[in-house]
Amino acid sequence: MIKRTLLGAALLSCSFFSVHAEEVTLKAVSAFNTDTFFTDRFKVFVDKVNEDGKGLVQIQFLGGPEAVPTFEVGNAVRAGVVDLANSSAVFHANLVPEALAMTLTDRSIQELRANGGHALMDKLHQDKANMLWLARVTDGLQYHIYTNKPVSQASDLKKMKLRSVPTYLAFFQALGASALQVPPGEVYTALERGVVDGYGWPSVGVLDLGWQEKTKYRIDPGFYNVEVSLFMNKNSWNKLDDAQKAFLQEKIEWVESLNQEDLQRAEQEKARQAEAGVETITLSDEAGQELRAIAYKAGWDGIAKSSPAHAAALQELFGDDVP
Repeated sequence: MIKRTLLGAALLSCSFFSVHAEEVTLKAVSAFNTDTFFTDRFKVFVDKVNEDGKGLVQIQFLGGPEAVPTFEVGNAVRAGVVDLANSSAVFHANLVPEALAMTLTDRSIQELRANGGHALMDKLHQDKANMLWLARVTDGLQYHIYTNKPVSQASDLKKMKLRSVPTYLAFFQALGASALQVPPGEVYTALERGVVDGYGWPSVGVLDLGWQEKTKYRIDPGFYNVEVSLFMNKNSWNKLDDAQKAFLQEKIEWVESLNQEDLQRAEQEKARQAEAGVETITLSDEAGQELRAIAYKAGWDGIAKSSPAHAAALQELFGDDVP
């Protein structure tokens, strides 16, 4: 009887170990082209996880928009078609309208984790889109307006045709511009054919897409805080054991620490834009403050309209400081 008991305990122990030692492979995509700045950090994350997580967690990177179209990535994560995505909340604002607050903050992801902002936004993503806000992999980069027409004040943008995304749609509309939603892969042609007079885009990534060839000006100052994040299907996360979750949390903290390099990269990119022929238009202090004031008011007004129940709490935690 004792031998049978010991044997049974040993078998149970082996079974438990095999279940918890089984390697998990997560299917992942990027909402951005695989050879651009906004996928670079994700590829570094994937390589680090796969190198350190052998026997525990691996990530199978399926590709960019050719695998899942950019504006379908949110639905793919929500439905569990993929487990993990390198994307931006702007692409699934139809699922979580409050997510646009993630760009309206000057607070780092570390500050948002400390003050409860990350926890609130993560809960909204879990409740509304069955996904977790796993990590933020850009921080401190700004958006800019790029045009093919000279601008000296906000009113000069009135009636311009500007490529937009939900992040700054309300801002462009407040300027009186005609805001058009054009996928990144079609912007070059839209500029070439005069379908748009300009576009909103971060301080980095323009040269990756070749848009500098059809762009004359970048307007300074910039606005908002570019948000690119890692989002994970909630069910996929819940299936992980404690060791796998702890491992991913460690890698999340590591990859978020790399965000400090973003500001240096932004300055380098601006220099490269100038070399490529994109002229910088620096607005006067008064005109620049006016432009930014319109941007932030439009952003928070939009969140108040789409999510009256959460707008006040989000604005308190994420902040809306405008110089």
